[in-house]
Amino acid sequence: SIGRPIAGTRVYVLDGALQPVPEGVPGELYIGGEGVTRGYLGRAELTAERFVPEVHGGVAGARMYRTGDRVRWKGEGRLEYVNRADTQVKVRGYRIELGEIEAVLRQQEEVRDAAVVVRGEGAEARLVGYVVAKVGEVVEGGALRERLREKLPEYMVPPVVKVLEAMPLTPNGKVDRKALPEVEAGAVASKEYEAPRNKVEGALAGIWAEVLRVPRVGVKDSFFELGGHSLMAMRVVSRVREELGVELPLRALFEATTVEALARRMEESTRSKMTPLVRGPGDVQRPLSFAQQRLWFIDQLEPDSPVYNVPVAVRLIGTLRRDVLEQVLREVSRRHEALRTTFAQEQDHALQIIHQDAELPLEEVDLQSMETAGRQQEASYRVEQEVLKPFDLRHGPLARALLVKLSEQEHMLAITMHHIVSDGWSVGVLVREVSALYAAFAEGRPSPLPELPVQYADYAKWQQQTLQGEVLRREVDHWKQKLSGAPPVLELPTDRPRPAVRGNAGAVQRFVWSRELEQALRRLAQQEGASLYMVLLAGWQALLSRYSGQGDISVGSPIAGRTRAEV
Repeated sequence: SIGRPIAGTRVYVLDGALQPVPEGVPGELYIGGEGVTRGYLGRAELTAERFVPEVHGGVAGARMYRTGDRVRWKGEGRLEYVNRADTQVKVRGYRIELGEIEAVLRQQEEVRDAAVVVRGEGAEARLVGYVVAKVGEVVEGGALRERLREKLPEYMVPPVVKVLEAMPLTPNGKVDRKALPEVEAGAVASKEYEAPRNKVEGALAGIWAEVLRVPRVGVKDSFFELGGHSLMAMRVVSRVREELGVELPLRALFEATTVEALARRMEESTRSKMTPLVRGPGDVQRPLSFAQQRLWFIDQLEPDSPVYNVPVAVRLIGTLRRDVLEQVLREVSRRHEALRTTFAQEQDHALQIIHQDAELPLEEVDLQSMETAGRQQEASYRVEQEVLKPFDLRHGPLARALLVKLSEQEHMLAITMHHIVSDGWSVGVLVREVSALYAAFAEGRPSPLPELPVQYADYAKWQQQTLQGEVLRREVDHWKQKLSGAPPVLELPTDRPRPAVRGNAGAVQRFVWSRELEQALRRLAQQEGASLYMVLLAGWQALLSRYSGQGDISVGSPIAGRTRAEV
């Protein structure tokens, strides 16, 4: 507790939109009143960031100070300090308050002080905990992490805990996070380290260590206890295929979670004889992948439909150079053959036609002449209309861009692609490449991106060559057997008759679970050797079964499909 506001001070606990939060809910602390100055001398940029208009009280023109501290109201008008706002991080899609983890670490009887940081970026990001033991106490990393699981969800438990003699401090006595040491060998393993005993275990331990970004892995260490997740598991399976020539299903890593167990599983597997995926000759015509065949077929049944449009829209703040943006889109189109591809029918099958010169068109709409209040609504409408325009698969282009100008310093950029040349994973690739290319071209530098080792047309040709004959027959027979007898519809009780033709209308329902329920589900997943997604899917199917009275439930689940290192 940090008590009540002092006399002459107005205190607000606000969310990111500067709206008050309910009692007990953390928010950022803002201070108004007589003690607040007008800003920092000679620091206009910092002043604008920290001193903002007092929107919920005070006299006209008054300012309030943004402290950067996260607090919450408790009973009797008291404030409770939570942590610093700048210690919130995002790891594998989860927003995490590092201060919450540190607080639980400090509650442990053998721990005197603690700090938590994030090492790595993107899918490689992982939590690392640092602790200082009390005098006469010994900290054992594995036991400490087990106790953390009793109070924190699994994604907040650091897979690495390193013991320090003392915390590095800044001159004003705060923890110097930049001076915290990198993780050394032995800091990761929750069990006593056992070295690999043969070539296969050694190779697996090396692959795991590289994918998990840890110094070493013992044969008894659990992949998921070391911070692994499904995306990393996919990378491990791909690396095993490429380096050891063994084809393992993804589920193998969920069923054999240690190096020792997975090595035994590999001994039971046959060596892969898959054709390598390589860059082919620059043919103008290529076969379609199976996914493209499906989308081509659907387009023949329902032409001019926007259902399979893949859009991305971003807000751009700051000065925008259209000439640079056009240069970026030309380079993206040059790099990716898929964005220069159209589709033609030849006798009883379709071909993808790769064009040498095809720019990604950019349309611009200027809304600066409109009243300020209506610009945002009009911009959203224009983007929505752009996203709903159908594509012509025969003539293309199958990707286009729309730039909406709200002001000299604010734009909206919408890029829409057809699913036959893109997917959800590709959207992230596109945004990263546009960002990197714009930053380089705006400064007159060449492209910082390496050339692509293979194109999608190479993958489509490889897939057609690999999945044929006996291999294709086994795959098809497997799914025929799995889907044999599957009910054509799910007999859910509804408030209106089922339409004769399925529509595309839908909605999203959002809700929040309690932390206790979330933690219980994560514990269940760990006990069953499953991911949280697998547990939730099982629960969803059980719910559908209860509502419909059917015991056979079919649920479609989209996946990224990047099962090979080359792609």
